[in-house]
Amino acid sequence: MQQSGTATASVDKRTGGKRSMVWVIFAFGAVLSWGFYGVLLHKGQTMLGNPMKALLCVGIAYFLIGVLAPVIALTGQGGVTGLSSSGSIWAGLGGALGAAGAVCIIYAFRSGGLPNYVMPLVFGGAPVINVLVSMAMHPPKTAPSPMLYLGFLLAVAGAGLVLYYKPS
Repeated sequence: MQQSGTATASVDKRTGGKRSMVWVIFAFGAVLSWGFYGVLLHKGQTMLGNPMKALLCVGIAYFLIGVLAPVIALTGQGGVTGLSSSGSIWAGLGGALGAAGAVCIIYAFRSGGLPNYVMPLVFGGAPVINVLVSMAMHPPKTAPSPMLYLGFLLAVAGAGLVLYYKPS
């Protein structure tokens, strides 16, 4: 459980000192959301007839969920105060990269890519990039297992297999 904005995990006292696994539910929520994302975005973009109209809809959704929901939640916790400049910069950069990714997906669709090709490439490659960037920003205390590199190959090969054997 995170307490008052800190990034350190604390033990859940209700589970006898063991860390809660509730985070897995939220991880699966992201898997489901992002699993549907490309297909629904492509359908909307096609129906709107213009990728910029689709991006506008994405921006409105980001605003409603990404701005209004935290403001409402933070209001119940004493308001939107105590934002550090460094934390705001890093979180803003993360948000900007998320929005840039949405723009890239929209342009991939606009250029003829279909969700059943674009999304496996995105979600097969993103975990590999995530681990590499995470290791660069938070260097591991010990050398990574060779199995990590096998995992990289399997992730890329898995995306390739999904693309190759997708139903037509």
